[in-house]
Amino acid sequence: MRIGIDLGGTKTEVIALSNQGEELYRYRVPTPRNHYEQTLAAITDLVKRAESATGQQGTVGVGIPGTLSPVTGLVKNANSTWLNGRPLDKDLQQLLGREIRIANDANCLAVSEATDGAAAGMQTVFAVIIGTGCGAGVALNGQAHGGVNGNGGEWGHNPLPWMDEDELSYRREVPCYCGKAGCIETFISGTGFATDYQRLSGIERSGVEIIQQVEQQDPVAELALSRYELRLAKSLAQVVNILDPDVIVLGGGMSNVDRLYQTVPQLVKNWVFGGECDTPIRQAVHGDSSGVRGAAWLWAL
Repeated sequence: MRIGIDLGGTKTEVIALSNQGEELYRYRVPTPRNHYEQTLAAITDLVKRAESATGQQGTVGVGIPGTLSPVTGLVKNANSTWLNGRPLDKDLQQLLGREIRIANDANCLAVSEATDGAAAGMQTVFAVIIGTGCGAGVALNGQAHGGVNGNGGEWGHNPLPWMDEDELSYRREVPCYCGKAGCIETFISGTGFATDYQRLSGIERSGVEIIQQVEQQDPVAELALSRYELRLAKSLAQVVNILDPDVIVLGGGMSNVDRLYQTVPQLVKNWVFGGECDTPIRQAVHGDSSGVRGAAWLWAL
């Protein structure tokens, strides 16, 4: 049995999978925000719950919104900032009495979809989370690729490519939490989509509400979505130019916008070097379960 933990900013979830990928148990609790020791306790309790419910002991993989530094062994780059600078794997290993594998949550998405999802059987998978924030992960031959610095897939904290005048203005108005300006995350996260709509309309609405306005043929909502599609296409074209993956998989709240799968693949071609791009762009099969399933599959090999 394999146990996966998805440690998110608002919820922490556990899943137990059989060796064949069958879901045996699943449970979630609120994440103890800004409290490291309580976070450790919550993860430990979820593992014990899964093992009690199934009557089995399992391997444990954890997906986090950051990464373990290969230099220090401590968490870095986590937007759940109370994790940064902490030896999360060592602390969990001591509490659970076994080896723990930890990977970035977007890398877990990539592993999940490469194992038995939208990218099953693909060698090079680029998986994107476009939700409250924006991140990405890489799976090579079904395994998470973190890289020598642990930064593999940190796509959202590169500058939006080929900025026009309005995007340069947006860059100055909307700084990223990482301390830099112009990050892809500030443009194509769900938060960025809502922010751009508010800039255009003066009205604050959620992403879901904006899409509803698009369906009602509201011209400002349509403009916000078309701008979003172009920015997503430019950002993915940059990935194709560098990595040229076999498939791009989208997860997170914005991945539920069906129109993206018709518009973005055509727009990408305008920005890929040479103008040719047949890279499939697919929605994650496992939806919001992909992260936790991928954490469990960190022990697949």
